[in-house]
Amino acid sequence: MRPAELDRVTVAEAADRYVELVRARTVTGALSPSTAEVYARDVATLVELAGEATVLDDLTGADVDAILLAFARRPDGRRAAGADERGGGQSPASQARFRRSISALFKHAALAGWVQLNPMTGSAVTAKERGGLRPQRRALTREQAQGLIGAARAAPDAAPAGRRRDQRTELRDAVIVLLLATVGPRVSELVRANVEDFFTNDGVRYWRIFGKGGRTRDVPLPEDVARVLQDYLARGRPAVQDKALLLSWRGRRLARGDVQAVIDRVQARVDPDQRRSVTPHGLRHTTATHLLADAVDMDAVRRVLGHSDLSTLGRYRDELPGELEVAMRAHPLLRGEPGGPRDSG
Repeated sequence: MRPAELDRVTVAEAADRYVELVRARTVTGALSPSTAEVYARDVATLVELAGEATVLDDLTGADVDAILLAFARRPDGRRAAGADERGGGQSPASQARFRRSISALFKHAALAGWVQLNPMTGSAVTAKERGGLRPQRRALTREQAQGLIGAARAAPDAAPAGRRRDQRTELRDAVIVLLLATVGPRVSELVRANVEDFFTNDGVRYWRIFGKGGRTRDVPLPEDVARVLQDYLARGRPAVQDKALLLSWRGRRLARGDVQAVIDRVQARVDPDQRRSVTPHGLRHTTATHLLADAVDMDAVRRVLGHSDLSTLGRYRDELPGELEVAMRAHPLLRGEPGGPRDSG
């Protein structure tokens, strides 16, 4: 017999109530707006796959498994055609994220009295989250990254002839690529940046980054990047009242989706032998991978990327060709020994 307090809401009704609650949490800073929108998108997908008129409490563990499998088979619109040789479908990371999103909904549903039993406890379908990144999300090699950075530096000198000065975006594009490739911010942090977030202290240019969970971090910019940034602020940014750092030539703040087009535009000027498509998140991987490969202190890398836990760095550390061979050639236990890497004899 069902308890009197059970509220037999449909999947659509439960989704609407839950998303309203999630978005309300952005007001208190408990969730970032971008995270709330990810939850909302995943919950909308749940409604589509489960059926909006289905009563939430009627879903079983087997139903959840069917929904998870149906989601896994859906085409991933973010993948470039031919980029993934394994064919269509969602990446393991997307599947794991979707599972977390609907698990959070069912956890709330159990507390709210929408379900008697959380069906996630009877679900057996899982995804291996670290099951290999698609090519665009993997770190660039040193040569590929240097090719992209070189193209970004040269971008202001490659402005197409005949374009009006107020429509030129080459300096802005250079700033975007250089910040992504050397500082590794999340794309949401980059497009949220305002001019006032950049300041100088003892001759060093810093970026105060407003990250997840209301946390901020002050990251020093490499000198070359700071110079390009200053050049952009002095003569490349539209003279409008908007406080946003990155603006379209019409004077509007750039959106997350605009950033990929900028990367692709700069990438098109890279020598084909050094060129490889990459996403903003792939450039975040690139920053982490090369800082760690050059033995930069792990805690410093954690602070640059804005993570609260060192263990999270593993997600952003990709393998580099030949790095094991280099590590073994410079083995710390053999330094100074006869025949070792630093033996002067």
